[in-house]
Amino acid sequence: MDITERRLQITARIKELTAHMQQISDDLDQPLPADLEDQAIDLEDDEVLSSLGRANSQEVRLLHDALRRIEDGSYGICQKCGEDISHARLDAVPYAVICRNCAVQD
Repeated sequence: MDITERRLQITARIKELTAHMQQISDDLDQPLPADLEDQAIDLEDDEVLSSLGRANSQEVRLLHDALRRIEDGSYGICQKCGEDISHARLDAVPYAVICRNCAVQD
């Protein structure tokens, strides 16, 4: 995958996550039901949704960092050893900052 395709892939993932975060926000804004048992269930669901929202937000931040690395020319270069990060690793984790070998060593 060339750098233009990678940029498009990352941008599409950011859009997907942003839409999902908006849906989570909309769901969390719903009023609680009158029934106490239903409220308890909804509050538990809200905790799960909040956790998903935080995870999505973190991934969006990492993806924006990856876009910045694309712009400055450091994308795909391991920040530990300076070697290229494999295409397979970047396919799986497009915001990876270290190569597989360095990740295994940690």
